[in-house]
Amino acid sequence: MQSVSVLRPFVECLDVLELLALSEETTLPDIDKGRSHFAMPKPVSFRYFKTSPEIIQLAVMLYVRFPLSLRNVEDLLHERGVDVSYESVRYWWHRFGSQFASQIKKRRAGVMQSSNWKWHLDEVFVKINGERHYLWRAVDHEGEVLESYVTKKRDKKAALKFMKKALRRYGSPNEIVTDKLRSYSAAVKELGCSAKQVTKRWANNRVENSHLPFRRRERAMLRFRRMHSLQKFASIHASLHNLFNSQRSLSKRSTFKLNRDAALTEWRSLVIS
Repeated sequence: MQSVSVLRPFVECLDVLELLALSEETTLPDIDKGRSHFAMPKPVSFRYFKTSPEIIQLAVMLYVRFPLSLRNVEDLLHERGVDVSYESVRYWWHRFGSQFASQIKKRRAGVMQSSNWKWHLDEVFVKINGERHYLWRAVDHEGEVLESYVTKKRDKKAALKFMKKALRRYGSPNEIVTDKLRSYSAAVKELGCSAKQVTKRWANNRVENSHLPFRRRERAMLRFRRMHSLQKFASIHASLHNLFNSQRSLSKRSTFKLNRDAALTEWRSLVIS
């Protein structure tokens, strides 16, 4: 059982999110102009669910975005007068998490042309029932997670399939930064991108640091039991991290607040029918 001090940092955030997600009268600034000209996907359907869509969305966001357990989310919602079971939270994120992530990807994919400048590729070790698996991740020069892929091996075949998935969605970058794993060199050579590969020392710190939010979330979930669960959660977590990661240390307070409001507006619009 986690102590009350673990929940305390999220109480202030929940106050803001409660006003944004549970109030129908709240108005926020429009999303930045760079995303406004793309067609918005169809909102997620909550038909046949008795619980308010805003509450479901808030529960999913709290569980995926922050290193909280299912019971932590239940306690935080109960403190705000929302009586739900932790099993309901589990069902909601399994049922709607992928739909939310898909909507976010569709909205952001069209405005990520700058991601073709430089990609950082890396793989991390993840144990599933005591067996070692590999989570391949690709991020751009700003730390935006482009692709996540889980495999049992880290050979040429796995690296090639991972890179093809990223190239199919975002196109070919101008530069591909990797470590000195031979699987990358073999895959890049087969794709005809050998001239774009960079393996300099410390050059891949961008993707190394991007693993930290996922690692914190993995510890809170007490690891994974199936490859499918790992793949599903890694994709959902990456989409929400991209949406809410405003890099507050690199911008002024006023700019950070505008970016945060825009992210919350976009997240809240996923349930507007």
